[in-house]
Amino acid sequence: MNYKYMMILTLLSILLSGCASEENREGAGSVSDGESSSENSALEHGVKDQKQDQAQSDVGFEMAGTEIEEAQNVPADEKKAILASFNTYMTSFNEEDIEEYMSIIATEPEGFDYNEEEATVVKTFKEYDVKRTAEDVTVIKYDENQAQVFASLAISLEQVSTGAKLDRTGRQVTVFAKEEGDWRVSSVYFIGDAAE
Repeated sequence: MNYKYMMILTLLSILLSGCASEENREGAGSVSDGESSSENSALEHGVKDQKQDQAQSDVGFEMAGTEIEEAQNVPADEKKAILASFNTYMTSFNEEDIEEYMSIIATEPEGFDYNEEEATVVKTFKEYDVKRTAEDVTVIKYDENQAQVFASLAISLEQVSTGAKLDRTGRQVTVFAKEEGDWRVSSVYFIGDAAE
């Protein structure tokens, strides 16, 4: 039974973090790089700890601690557009609307391959019932070409064929890139909370 849960957790991690190509593994949100899947390592290796060096950090939150600061330089209309894109990203996934979900994914993402993401999502929707809910949704970094959105996630996963269930919580930073005037998901960094 433990193996089955690890398989589900690994699939969920891949779905949340995307599938990085070989040349994109450094700092990307991939979980398919062969690291051991101990408690959180498969989920947290793509997230950079800001305590290392603020100038080198790509992701706008620390791996430890709970204080999240909202970016102060976000124009009101851009904030509204970014949060609307995040909402579409979440709701289209929960509604298993592949076309809408893929419309919010960057065509040239930094953290995964667009076609692999589509194939993974199609397979996931076929094999699993997954619901994600987000709280504390906050734009934490912004410039005119990129925005980072923090959210506390609760994920409920059920395998259709077996009825096996897994509930997981964690923190995620979704990185959006501006493409053709729209904010689209370019990479995802997720760290799961410790299991109780």
